[in-house]
Amino acid sequence: MSGKRIIYWFRNDLRLHDNEGLSRAVEDADEILPVFVIDPRWFRRHPVLGFQKTGIYRATFLLESLTDLRQSLRNQGGELIVRIGNPATILSELATEMNADAVYASKEVTQEETDQESMLSKRLKPINIDLELFWMSTLYHVRDLPFSVVKLPDVFTTFRKQVEDRSTVRETWPVPEGIRFISGIEAGEIPTLTALGFEEAAAIDARAAIQFKGGETAALARLKHYFWDSDALNVYKETRNGLLGADFSSKFSAWLSLGCLSPRWVYDEVCRYEDERVRNDSTYWLTFELIWRDYFRFVALKYGTRLFKPAGIKYEMHKKWRQDKALFMKWVNGETGIPLIDANMRELKLTGFMSNRGRQNVGSFLVKDLGIDWTWGAAYFESMLTDYDVCSNWGNWNYVAGVGNDPREDRYFNIYSQATRYDEQGDYVKHWLPELKRVPAKQIHMVANLNAREQETFGVMIGRDYPSPIINPNKWIKK
Repeated sequence: MSGKRIIYWFRNDLRLHDNEGLSRAVEDADEILPVFVIDPRWFRRHPVLGFQKTGIYRATFLLESLTDLRQSLRNQGGELIVRIGNPATILSELATEMNADAVYASKEVTQEETDQESMLSKRLKPINIDLELFWMSTLYHVRDLPFSVVKLPDVFTTFRKQVEDRSTVRETWPVPEGIRFISGIEAGEIPTLTALGFEEAAAIDARAAIQFKGGETAALARLKHYFWDSDALNVYKETRNGLLGADFSSKFSAWLSLGCLSPRWVYDEVCRYEDERVRNDSTYWLTFELIWRDYFRFVALKYGTRLFKPAGIKYEMHKKWRQDKALFMKWVNGETGIPLIDANMRELKLTGFMSNRGRQNVGSFLVKDLGIDWTWGAAYFESMLTDYDVCSNWGNWNYVAGVGNDPREDRYFNIYSQATRYDEQGDYVKHWLPELKRVPAKQIHMVANLNAREQETFGVMIGRDYPSPIINPNKWIKK
């Protein structure tokens, strides 16, 4: 063997475009070996609630993304090596087997991922193999922030204003060309869902807002559709709180979460759209949401494991949470008797997706109205959401539960007010709760108040056809 050999460890960066780590590996090495390791611990079950840490929707999206990435590498004459097991063990063994000089990878920020980095580094150091990690997951690079992470502002608006005024977005990296791949290593099969412990393939409900398809190819196609074909970016700010349909929001989050889509690439396309079509509040607002995503990642970097504990990053030890599994499962299954909550929870259960507006409402209801342990809600979202992002998910749940960095104390969502504002005609509720399809719009969100004659007229008996409410919804009606 001659020349420098580098293993490129793909993690949450399943793309070729704007992938600095991969590009650096191609520049620095004579030959590279792209590897992805599926860790069985991703699929372990919650010790109390029983659902898998990574549920079937996200698992399906991951396998699709790996299939797409493998094909992209094959198109360049290479291969994606896939293994199942402990990443630190497998990568160190591969590095030894192929006489690698280094392992390159993206840098992660939360404990499970950074523990793997530490374990791999400890295994590589004695055999004189370097581990190089590259920050690639955010719009603004961590080294370009106008403050150190320990001085990260505790209010998002302060953070946003400072980075907008004093930081710049780095240029994207082009898709690397002329990649020289190491040959002779068995590729390994991308596992089936059955091999990962699932009984059958995910059957996405036909009512789903969008049929997510994993991979960089689908990600770039979605961006093209949303920006350039449908021109939906032009009205994003006005439609982003919608509940029904594919294009009320960008739906980029699933591809961003696995790194099939780079936030800087999205930003570059926003800038191009502004140059070629229009610059308005909507184009700014999409970038604004990318900055929110950045903020949660930097919050996770600053606060570490506090993000995952009931006391949250504020260390709110006085807050006490209920761990009522029966009540929690009514929330999970969309059987609370509160139509807006049930519609959103059934959408999540049947599709792996829920709108941002829906997430805020069901989260507030779980923790503020039911008093249930917010970490249960966060863990369920982790299992079910196709677009699960560890920092955004747990950061948002900290926020909703009042143990995060929300400048407004005790933020509370009046579910009835939210329902009549964002689903005024009840179209969303009826979409997911067909048993309520005959209930008039003016009564749909207070269906528990229907009298016996109205229930008969509208073909729904409360307590039989639709659950009785688990709390009194009349508390939300302003006197």
